[in-house]
Amino acid sequence: MEKNNLNNQTDRRRFLGTITASAATIGLGSLLQPLQASADAGIPGQTIDDADEWFKKVKGKHKIVFDATEPHDVFPFAWPRVFLLTNEKTGTPANDCGVVVVLRHAAIGYALEDKLWKKYNLGEMFKADDPDTKKPSSRNPFWQPKPGAFKVPGIGEIQIGINELQSSGVMFCVCNAALTVYSAVAADMLKMSAADAYKDFAAGVLPGIQVVPSGVWALGRAQERGCGYIFAG
Repeated sequence: MEKNNLNNQTDRRRFLGTITASAATIGLGSLLQPLQASADAGIPGQTIDDADEWFKKVKGKHKIVFDATEPHDVFPFAWPRVFLLTNEKTGTPANDCGVVVVLRHAAIGYALEDKLWKKYNLGEMFKADDPDTKKPSSRNPFWQPKPGAFKVPGIGEIQIGINELQSSGVMFCVCNAALTVYSAVAADMLKMSAADAYKDFAAGVLPGIQVVPSGVWALGRAQERGCGYIFAG
């Protein structure tokens, strides 16, 4: 418990340090303006009402929400599969489980397509390594992985790609506040406008992933729908 508390404090300090550095570099007003603009405009084709409606799809005998705040190796994707597999072992099929994964803070890269990982160096930004090269990833390793890409000792191949989990009924959402802030940070690094970077991030959200106003908003909604909470780390 004490170790977890220290890790959480480190994560919060890292996040605040990122925002503070960005604000100092591009100006606090410049950082907050795109956040307000994105809140006003929203993601094309999606509204806050859509997000509330999306949560009504959470059904089943056993319901859980996984809180993914950092890349954390394979855990944001391994734990949902473990939840489904062990429920099957105890008599509850996947179609009677409600599983939500909230990608927020530094885990939002996993909601984005490969070309954004290359263009914005998301592997370096989010400290997310490629499982094959063990270096900062230039792709989203959990979107449509090759067969056999992930194996667990004693178990063998395990399907933990986002698309594979979606096929098993797992629901994914991504924090719009984090998309806004991190796209502004990326824009500053590439000397481009925050608005253009945000449009890139918004357009690059993977199929089937719901954009929500914020990750903490989503965690609240999930628990209101009867989901238990698990930290995906």
